[in-house]
Amino acid sequence: MFRKFKGSKLEGIKGFFLLTVYLFVYLFIPLSLSAPVSAQTPFYEGKTLRIIVGLAAGGGYDLYARTMARRMGRHIPGNPTMIVENMPGAGGLIAANHVYQVAKPDGLTMGHFSGVLFLGQILGQKGIEFDGLKFEHIGAPAKIDAACAFTKASGITSIEKWTVSKTPPKMGATAPGSITHDVPKILTATLGLPIHLVTGYKGTADIRLAVESGELSGICTGWESLKATWRSAIEAGDMIVVLQALPKPHPDLPKVPLAISFAKTEEARRLMQIGIHDASAITRPYVLPPGTLKDRVQILRKAFIDTMKDPAFLADAEKSNLDLDPLTGEEMERTVAGLLKLESPLVTKLKDALK
Repeated sequence: MFRKFKGSKLEGIKGFFLLTVYLFVYLFIPLSLSAPVSAQTPFYEGKTLRIIVGLAAGGGYDLYARTMARRMGRHIPGNPTMIVENMPGAGGLIAANHVYQVAKPDGLTMGHFSGVLFLGQILGQKGIEFDGLKFEHIGAPAKIDAACAFTKASGITSIEKWTVSKTPPKMGATAPGSITHDVPKILTATLGLPIHLVTGYKGTADIRLAVESGELSGICTGWESLKATWRSAIEAGDMIVVLQALPKPHPDLPKVPLAISFAKTEEARRLMQIGIHDASAITRPYVLPPGTLKDRVQILRKAFIDTMKDPAFLADAEKSNLDLDPLTGEEMERTVAGLLKLESPLVTKLKDALK
């Protein structure tokens, strides 16, 4: 009996010991291993996140990027340093190709270039080495509200004077795929407006210098860029906005006529809708290279939207006269996908207009 009791006691002790070991191995060890993971240093801590801008310093794209870079880091776990690097050339195409092909998909490089290049992809624009659908879209701070402005010295102070101008006014542009190039081209194709387009400028800042020197008469670009970088000249009446290429008047430009109101055919209206209005909605994209880890994409998407709501950022934007009407990364993806599915006949018409 004693032996039986003793054996049972020993077995009980042994069982208790084994149970303790079991609990330690299967409960406490996993908890100890998971603790550092949950408390691990955020990926972006101590890192530098670059925004590569596809146009020259001093223009609208550069101004948006630098304004955002000052505030966005605080909304990213780890609060990384954010810097802006300009990589101008070919209307933003060099930067777009670089982000797509060269930049590491590690979440530390964002591209900011003209989203009109996505339209150039379906039009077979030479030099495009990316697929717009494969970028990781972070968002866009605003649509581009295209407007055309001329110096008072050019004599083109209204759409009527532009229409009857015997000498096509010289207008500056960067390259095909940019708003400065494509909007004037489509206006010529749809409305017959006389334009002598001079391309090859690195950005709107260089175009502005050429306009101020008398080398050019005007430019078609975003209204937000015009009022941010040409504010003094516009207020003084030395630079006059004569046409806006929008579906409805901008609140700042209630008396400036709409380009689409002069279109005489349904085809002309459709070309303006696709080539200017729709393309303008995605003209200021922020993207990551294809293959960037999804968790980092989501971190930056959230940080982007949080930045758009940040009172400090909003104050900076107002001070710099930057319009804001943000699109989320998901909205950007859907818009780009729709643009890249245009029917063939319309693609042909756009090619003819932009060639």
